[in-house]
Amino acid sequence: MTQVLTGNLYDYPKYYDVVFGSDWKAEFEFLLACFEQHAKRTVKRIFEPACGTGRLLVKLAEAGYDISGLDLNPKAVAYCNDRLEKRGFSGTAFIGDMTDFRLPRKADAAMNTINSFRHLQSEKAAEAHLRCMAAALARGGIYVLGLHLTPTRGEAMEEECWAARRGNLAVNSRMWRKSIDMRRRIETVGMTFDVYTPSQSFQLVDEIHFRTYTAKQMQALIDRVEEFEIAETYDFSYDMGDPIEIGPETEDVVYILRKT
Repeated sequence: MTQVLTGNLYDYPKYYDVVFGSDWKAEFEFLLACFEQHAKRTVKRIFEPACGTGRLLVKLAEAGYDISGLDLNPKAVAYCNDRLEKRGFSGTAFIGDMTDFRLPRKADAAMNTINSFRHLQSEKAAEAHLRCMAAALARGGIYVLGLHLTPTRGEAMEEECWAARRGNLAVNSRMWRKSIDMRRRIETVGMTFDVYTPSQSFQLVDEIHFRTYTAKQMQALIDRVEEFEIAETYDFSYDMGDPIEIGPETEDVVYILRKT
């Protein structure tokens, strides 16, 4: 019988990184293209709120950028800094709250690409985060913000599965919607990691609560943060040649927010 462990999946950065760290190339190339096309300044310093295991930060460091990040989870931050240091870089990730932080030097660009923004449970917290990000960026810098909206027309995607391998370690992941409350704006999501090593197998189980955003709700939030303008919008295909127009059926979106 497979052993089942319940808890916070972010406390298992090794397995989390196998699932999400293996599929970095499309996002990396998209980020470089965004820096070139949408930033109105040369991008040298990059910051990532909710950086997790640093799957993108380490690639950007290897490309010559000056990088830093923050995350609430100490285990994720330790994993991120360890991987940076093993590759000869400074461990520049730090433990912090993405609604209340200040950088010692302004960044030229920032990114938050896989729904971490939706962990913020209130409008107050979401706005505080965007204001912190605006303060963290130099004028003309960009914030690449990716999230799933809740469509108001059509069917929303209710389940996603991934499988990834690193050496002798394999992880299968499943995420599914358990419930959604549009009045309270809470989507409850179940998530599992099925972990396989040469000597054992087990399952990690977690429940995540995301704040919901319709297209109009997200637009209203961004409009309140006057330091940002929407430079462009894309979807998770990361195709620079195919920007999207957000409508009631839009689900996955990447906002390119530029500091004015």
